[in-house]
Amino acid sequence: MKVSIQGILDRLEPVLRVPQVDIPEPHRVDLPGRGELWITDTGAPEGRPDAPTVILLHAVGCTGMLTWFPVVGELAEHFRVVTFDQRWHGRGIVSDEFALRDCADDVAALIDQLALDRPIVVGYSMGGVIAQRVWRQHPDSIGGLVLAATADHFRQRGYEIVFLQGVEVAMTGLRRLTTARVRRASQARVRRALETLPSPVNMWALNQWRATSPWALAQALAAIGRHNSRPWLGQVDVPTAVVITGRDHLIPPGRQRAMASRIQGAHVHDAACGHAGCVLQSEAFNPALLAAVDDVAARISSVAV
Repeated sequence: MKVSIQGILDRLEPVLRVPQVDIPEPHRVDLPGRGELWITDTGAPEGRPDAPTVILLHAVGCTGMLTWFPVVGELAEHFRVVTFDQRWHGRGIVSDEFALRDCADDVAALIDQLALDRPIVVGYSMGGVIAQRVWRQHPDSIGGLVLAATADHFRQRGYEIVFLQGVEVAMTGLRRLTTARVRRASQARVRRALETLPSPVNMWALNQWRATSPWALAQALAAIGRHNSRPWLGQVDVPTAVVITGRDHLIPPGRQRAMASRIQGAHVHDAACGHAGCVLQSEAFNPALLAAVDDVAARISSVAV
C-alpha cells in the first residue's frame, strides 16, 4: 500500500465550527545551556494564585498555539496554561538534530526555569509521545499526564513501516527540493482545511502552519517512527488520562485504547473527532480534553490531601 505525507494529510477532516478566540502573545524564556523558548503563559486564574499549571505540547508540524488555541481560553479559567513551540517547530529551539529526548528535556528545563510545582503535562499526537518521555526522563518533575490522539508505538502496520522508513531515507532527498515544491506536495490539504477557519483566524493559522519547514516535519516523523514506550509505559505512576479521538484514521482508536490499557489506573475520555479534532472539530474535542485535565487535577489533589 503506497502511503505519502500527502496521503496522511488527506485524512484530516475539516469542520467549519471553530471558536473565535483571543490568541495570547508569547514571551521569551532562556533555558540555560539549551536555548531560547517563546512561551505563552496565561498566568494563574484571577483569585486562584495556587491553581495547578498545565503545560500543553503540540502536534507534529504545528506550533503550540496552532494545536491548542481553541481550548486555551477555557483551560485558563481554572488553570495556569503554558505552551510553546517544540524544537524545529515554529519559533522553537534550533539544534543540530531533532530528538524526542531533547524535547522532553526542554519541558523539564522549562518547569525548573518557571519554578512550577509538578504541573500536568498534556500532549497531542507528537506532543503525547513527548509527554510520555517527560515522565520517563523526569518522573519527579510532573504531577500528571493527559495523552491525546497518540500511541505508545508506531511502525505496527505494514504501510506504516514502509512509510516511516521511507521518510528517513527521503530526508536526504528533501534537501534537493525547493521549499516551494515541498510545501505544495505536503501542505496543500492542510492549507485548504485551515482556510475554512473564520477570518482572521484562518490567516493566522496558515502562518503558524508555514512556520515549520517540510525538512523539520520529515525529521520529526522519523523520530516518532522510532518511538516505543511499551517496555516502560506500565511503570507510569502519576495520575493519567487518555483522550481517544474516536474518528481518527491516522492513529486508530483501538491503538489509542491499547496504549491506555497499559498505563495503570489511566482514565479514558472519548472525543468524537478525527486526528485534527483539536482545531477543526474543537466542539467535540474540547469537552473531552477539559474533562481529562479536570480528572487528573482532582486525582493529584486527592493524593496531596
